[in-house]
Amino acid sequence: MLTKEQNDTLTQVGPGTPGGELLRRYWHPISVAAELTDKQPTKFIRLLGEDLVLFKDKSGNVGLIQDHCAHRGASLIYGRVEERGISCAYHGWLYDTKGDCLECPAEPAGSKFHLTVKARAYPVQRLAGFYWAYLGPLPAPVITPYDVLARTDGRRRITVFPNLDCNWFAAAENAVDPWHLQILHQDQPRATRRPANTTRGYVDDIESATFYLTSYGIMKKRVYTNGKIEEHPMIFPTHLRTGSMWLRTPIDDTHTLQWTVGFTASEDGSTVDPRTDEPEVTYLAPLKDPPDEIHPNARYNFYAPWGQILAQDNVMWETQGPVSNRMGERIATSDEGIVMLRELMFQEIEKVRQGQDPMGVIRDPNHPIIDTNLENERGRLSGLATETVDWRAPGMEDVPAEALSTQGYGGPA
Repeated sequence: MLTKEQNDTLTQVGPGTPGGELLRRYWHPISVAAELTDKQPTKFIRLLGEDLVLFKDKSGNVGLIQDHCAHRGASLIYGRVEERGISCAYHGWLYDTKGDCLECPAEPAGSKFHLTVKARAYPVQRLAGFYWAYLGPLPAPVITPYDVLARTDGRRRITVFPNLDCNWFAAAENAVDPWHLQILHQDQPRATRRPANTTRGYVDDIESATFYLTSYGIMKKRVYTNGKIEEHPMIFPTHLRTGSMWLRTPIDDTHTLQWTVGFTASEDGSTVDPRTDEPEVTYLAPLKDPPDEIHPNARYNFYAPWGQILAQDNVMWETQGPVSNRMGERIATSDEGIVMLRELMFQEIEKVRQGQDPMGVIRDPNHPIIDTNLENERGRLSGLATETVDWRAPGMEDVPAEALSTQGYGGPA
């Protein structure tokens, strides 16, 4: 178990908090790019505990600026976009994408007052069909070029999930929990096999579950008794790579954005620029009723038709509470990966405190694409031909991978 201070360190994301300062060293997806249009050029964004407005001016520049105008505090989500930036609807104070105030219309002619005004603003980039933001100290690193995000030789698809009404770290810990797959997800509706004992599920099908560090996170590895090996990485600090890449962005201490990005290599050799890519986007319905309530006032659909596995995961995360009570837990030997992730978090938080870049931060704009697709490695390790290696757990063999992927699942958790 952790102390309250340790739990706060892992879960608090606001400015000046240890965990928040670590998270501010990374680029975070904040919106599907297609959601910002000429007809709807502003969008409210809450990110790492800060209230912000994403906007696109009439010159095509995209910015992320504090929600409240520096003048009287009116929301800039209702601002009017112009060629040079966004103008507050209240008194017309005009800001560019860097937060510089360009004009205060009601001030006397010749006034230089606007030169003394600065709004908080952050860099924004477009990649893989998303707008990404960086809230840390400048100069900013590059967005880490993971394959799903940066490859040019295929097409992407985005699935937008309902927001998680819980702290981001509950989902992060799930990514390094190898045993819940065989118990929580034991009753897949299309599986022909059923466990003899619902308490044990398919646990006895696993020979071992281990973890090792990579340059960008923690690799989770399962070895099955039938010889199959399956492994996939938790990409530090917030993402997970299975069949798709899971992107999770902390909104604040008790809410989290969640998407998946799938990638399919083109058969005809066609390419696409990930900086301008416009992937197909699917929005999923809420999995609880009422959608805006939390446990125990909300009733969850434990078998949501758009993806039972993620629905079950979400129920487990949210019912721990808005912030999990790690002070009252009983950690066991099977929680090796969770302990490893927590220790890694504390280690990387300390690196940031000392002024160093944490794990996975890259500053070289020409850094090669990072390969997170481990199909070939799985085949080598298992001693089987690559095409015969299947990530699906025993009992799920007849469930088409394509069907699970289109439901937004895209691989084991």
